[in-house]
Amino acid sequence: MNDPRAFWLGGAGLAVALALLAVGVCVGSTGWENLIGPLLQPDRHPDMAAMAQQIVWEIRLPRTLGAWAAGALLGLAGAVAQGLFRNPLADPYLLGSASGASLGVALALAALGGGAGMLGGGSMMNGAVAVSLFSSSVWVRLGLTGAAFAGAVLAVLLTLLLSRGVGHTLRLLLAGVVVGVVLGAMTHLVLLVSPDSLQAMQAFMLGSTAFVGWTAASLMAGVWLLCVLAAWLLARVLDGLSLGDATAVSLGLPVAPMRAALVAVLALATGTAVAQTGLIAFVGLAAPHLVRSLVKTTHAQLMLLSSLVGGVLLMAADTLARSILAPQELPVGVLTAVLGGGYLLWLMHRGGVQGRGHA
Repeated sequence: MNDPRAFWLGGAGLAVALALLAVGVCVGSTGWENLIGPLLQPDRHPDMAAMAQQIVWEIRLPRTLGAWAAGALLGLAGAVAQGLFRNPLADPYLLGSASGASLGVALALAALGGGAGMLGGGSMMNGAVAVSLFSSSVWVRLGLTGAAFAGAVLAVLLTLLLSRGVGHTLRLLLAGVVVGVVLGAMTHLVLLVSPDSLQAMQAFMLGSTAFVGWTAASLMAGVWLLCVLAAWLLARVLDGLSLGDATAVSLGLPVAPMRAALVAVLALATGTAVAQTGLIAFVGLAAPHLVRSLVKTTHAQLMLLSSLVGGVLLMAADTLARSILAPQELPVGVLTAVLGGGYLLWLMHRGGVQGRGHA
């Protein structure tokens, strides 16, 4: 059953996203600065207008839009994972994609001598400048981004191999946990052998949108459109699976191939986001929870709204990360982990209070 409030939530999410876009282009390493005024009145201050246009168009606008796209991919992947596993604690990294991406980046850094991230500049806390995946060197970024995506996809394929397909949800879940632990251990082993990669790897592990440009933002937006269309077409199987596998089969749904397609959507969305922004925690887990706490709807609208809410969450976190410690920049993955963890703790506490009240 669709809740009419879903349409209001979607409209509110779009309005908030547009507001955050306007705020995001005005927040930089020095804090708030109004760049919209010079852009709207270029004749009064031509030099300021030219500089504002360069800053907004080349740096802040693609970064802010890229943050929305990455958050939208993670929010969509989180809704798919929770519906697929019928578990509200499932997140986009459950099939081992995060550990696979980390191992891919660690191996690439080790192959490049561990200092690949030093080829480009970047601001991190305490004066560190290593940016690994976010190096300003185009070739280094392409290589590390490709390694992250390949690692994520290979990890998901390994999970599918160990679980012998997608027919058994519990086995798939356990295989994902095993793959995540093993690949995580291999990542630490690579970093132990190549300690020069530690500083560069840190930026990937903490997550950042600092060096997302038009190419990365466009790629994530294109993949998001593909994934959201596929998820919309596959939403009926999630509605059926929520009633149990037997019920879904009795409804005439081709459960096995549609479940495989959902796993592919989950892997593609997660791998693309992780490859461009690193590991950003809790967005994919918290976005579906936020939607469910506000509206009751089918999986089709749930996935769309979770994607929209995920984009808004990461846009807000990215803007806050730029300004909270200006001129230093807080890694956005740290901020999302703190805020997302606090929100889930509040949900748990509220659920506990309500449970005692009904006892």
